[in-house]
Amino acid sequence: MAINSAPESSLLSLLYRSYPAAISPDETEPDLLAANPKIFPVTYSDAETADIKQWLATTSSLQSALGKDDKSAVSDILAQVNTHLATRTTILGNKASVADVAAYALLAPVVEKWSPEERTGENGYHHIVRHVDFVQNSRVFALQVPEEEKVKIDVNDVRFVPKPVDAKAEKERKKKEKAAAQGAGAEQTVVVGQTKPEKAAPEAAPAAGKAEGKPKEKKEKKPKQPKPAPAPAAPPSPSLIDLRVGHILRAINHPNADSLYVSTIDCGDAPGTDNTSVDEETGKTVRTVCSGLNGLVPLAEMQGRKIVAVCNLKPVTMRGIKSCAMVLAASPRVAEGEDSHAGPVELVTPPADAPAGDRIYFEGWNDGEPEKVLNPKKKVWETFQPGFTTTDALEVAFESSAVPVAQSQEGKPALGKLVAKSGGVCTVKSLKGATVR
Repeated sequence: MAINSAPESSLLSLLYRSYPAAISPDETEPDLLAANPKIFPVTYSDAETADIKQWLATTSSLQSALGKDDKSAVSDILAQVNTHLATRTTILGNKASVADVAAYALLAPVVEKWSPEERTGENGYHHIVRHVDFVQNSRVFALQVPEEEKVKIDVNDVRFVPKPVDAKAEKERKKKEKAAAQGAGAEQTVVVGQTKPEKAAPEAAPAAGKAEGKPKEKKEKKPKQPKPAPAPAAPPSPSLIDLRVGHILRAINHPNADSLYVSTIDCGDAPGTDNTSVDEETGKTVRTVCSGLNGLVPLAEMQGRKIVAVCNLKPVTMRGIKSCAMVLAASPRVAEGEDSHAGPVELVTPPADAPAGDRIYFEGWNDGEPEKVLNPKKKVWETFQPGFTTTDALEVAFESSAVPVAQSQEGKPALGKLVAKSGGVCTVKSLKGATVR
């Protein structure tokens, strides 16, 4: 791995240029911890402040190791940073801090010298590279770095996509290994062929009866009972779609697609549920979700917020990452042939007090349980989505007149608001008469 030290003055220069109101140009050794709240006006807990201090010390240790060309120490610290960032957008998780700026100032010139294989190969530091790209371009940090000085990172040149650990698959693997070990112990007490005579006996008995000339006994046929008439199928309904409150713990840029975000979302799933994993940082059961919102919704708006998730679409792999839900968003209706993804786009916001996993449904259409996984051949989503809209009051609703199979259902509302089971209506910021998908 190529190792290159960063000039000690690079961090000070970056701080002077980017945050003149917080860092005086006369300071040669500014107190970064004290300057942090002046640069980033957010609230930090005591634990987060301690983390900032710890990571500033780690960055200092890396600076020292780079200066001494201590390859072993550098590799160890880089591995630690890369592993830490694997499940985080920023060093604190989703809050910006001077720890990110200090890490960027030190690591940017190092990443600049790395080959594509060293950046994103099988043994590369994918997450450090992603973090450098995020910090130098994000409006959250607002770093004053000229374009020509930024590290050139090709987000499409990913040599190896690390597979996230699937907690359920790992649990099943260990379970099978345990069962196999127990089975191997049991086989040692079995006498080979012991059960075969029992299987052969039914074949021998008829042969003996034939030799004795015994006539076969005819079984009396019982009259067939008429089959009960099948229950009438319930009319199709948008209630088949599993809509829930989701809490985005963090979102990052997709490492191999510049139009996608990758979000870690708590959808209230029980531990071990299909298509979920355990979030290392919080211990929560979460879903990984890829959404084509990069460039349409700022990444900062995707952090630590509640959304409405579609949870029973069939999972799809998007550029190497399995996506297990969909984030519901509104966009203006367009004429046929126009770009339906041009924007603007606004995320659907559930009621503020609704917890993650809370059921979301359209009023008047809560007449059944959602299917576990929607069968793509039945096109349930494609059938009902055209009726998803927003009202002049900026509320999300289902307009039955836009869906032929819903028009003929008696007793159903023409416009059913999208509400949470715990109460409250789902809304958007400003788009009226928009399509929601």
